[in-house]
Amino acid sequence: MNRINQKLIEDKKLLSIYFTAGYPNIDDTVGIIQDLEKNGVDMIEIGLPFSDPLADGPTIQDSSTAALKNGMTTELLFKQLENIRETVSIPLIIMGYFNPMFQYGVKAFCKKCQELGIDGLIIPDLPVDVYHEKYQAIFEKYGLINVFLITPQTSDERIRYIDSISNGFIYMVSSASTTGAKSGFGEEQTAYFERIGNMDLKNPQIIGFGISNNETFTQATKYAKGAIIGSAFVKHVTKYGANNIDTFVKKVLDD
Repeated sequence: MNRINQKLIEDKKLLSIYFTAGYPNIDDTVGIIQDLEKNGVDMIEIGLPFSDPLADGPTIQDSSTAALKNGMTTELLFKQLENIRETVSIPLIIMGYFNPMFQYGVKAFCKKCQELGIDGLIIPDLPVDVYHEKYQAIFEKYGLINVFLITPQTSDERIRYIDSISNGFIYMVSSASTTGAKSGFGEEQTAYFERIGNMDLKNPQIIGFGISNNETFTQATKYAKGAIIGSAFVKHVTKYGANNIDTFVKKVLDD
């Protein structure tokens, strides 16, 4: 069973953390992954930096630009992750845009992910129907879960289509804006969370965008299996480097 599926059946609310590979320093990638697992994070999204990250807010865009300037590439990330499964057991997901994967070769990219022990991919700009028609068989051949995003604007019909071809979790974007930390969720977002909850989907949902602390993590996980923190953690490593990760995670889980 894929590690993501194993994690999803655990009797707990899940915390997933996103960070940008090669940021703040080029060699920080593995240390950050190890420290996140050590401090109780359930899943990790490793951001593959891209020059035109449409879905990302300014914090993650800036980290992506810096990582590219540091020299991060797809090849280098794969090299850094060569021995990751000797020390890390939780699910690892690569989040990135389709262009670098297409340039690498989709089949070769998926094969390499399997060899390294990557469990899934999140590709915000790969349309679900294109994935379904052209790439699903390749992903499944190499044991990779592809995670799709839905927003408050996604139609029920589209959500059910995504649910039907998914085999992990659905990334429930809390708002239609780009990524970024918010102070809390309003009535409109709460109604959206409830609407999705009432659809009785076969795949659990994990909420992302706007989760930054214990309050927003607790709010989000009332309506979903877990929550994803990205921008707030990237801000933390911008300020402290790859240090004090325990402090950040503790504030989210124990406040």
